[in-house]
Amino acid sequence: MNPAADFPGSWRPNPASSVALFEQLRLQVIHLADNGALPPGTRLPAVRALAGQLDVAPHTVARAYKELEAAGVVATRGRNGTVVCARDDRLGGLSEAAAAYAAVAKSQGATFAEAVKLLAAAYDVP
Repeated sequence: MNPAADFPGSWRPNPASSVALFEQLRLQVIHLADNGALPPGTRLPAVRALAGQLDVAPHTVARAYKELEAAGVVATRGRNGTVVCARDDRLGGLSEAAAAYAAVAKSQGATFAEAVKLLAAAYDVP
């Protein structure tokens, strides 16, 4: 079975949603990568092919892929296409940022609970 041929399965973006189409696609790829439906090394469809499949503009898919690449979720390999990265690879940068945040929070005397509360607020978690 070729996972890329089935991507993204029956999922379709919701044009009536207040969430931008590229963001819906970005979140869906992250979800599929996190739950193993898109294992590391899976080649994603070409921008134009996926845009046609989802009935969205190619720019929508290109922006989602660009943001996914910036986050380390996927890597673009030129003619070899865009592939899903291993979770450990993409969380490496996040782990470094978390360590830096923790160091700053500690140096300013914040408790763990205070630091988590600030992170939750930045994440827009109620």
